[in-house]
Amino acid sequence: MRDDMRKGDVGFFYHSNCAEPGIVGVVKVTREAYPDRFQFDPKSKYFDPKATPDAPRWVNVEVTYVRHLPRIVTLAELKEHPGLRDMKVIARGSRLSITPV
Repeated sequence: MRDDMRKGDVGFFYHSNCAEPGIVGVVKVTREAYPDRFQFDPKSKYFDPKATPDAPRWVNVEVTYVRHLPRIVTLAELKEHPGLRDMKVIARGSRLSITPV
């Protein structure tokens, strides 16, 4: 998915590691995927010895805040809508930080 996000794409900001997971806002992609520099730095806690500049394993995609939602749209609410049942974020045990909508 990282390679499919394009500058200008709009997405939801989703809180996942909290008491009530859900969508809290809207963001816009402002910079497409590029290698995370920390994976190459042996002094960084994010260093990945398997990563190389020609084959990075970790990338960043920059997003910019657009707006808050008036209220959180909870994971429970998302699960109630049959039209959303194929969303990856709804899948049991999903721990993805980025999913397509």
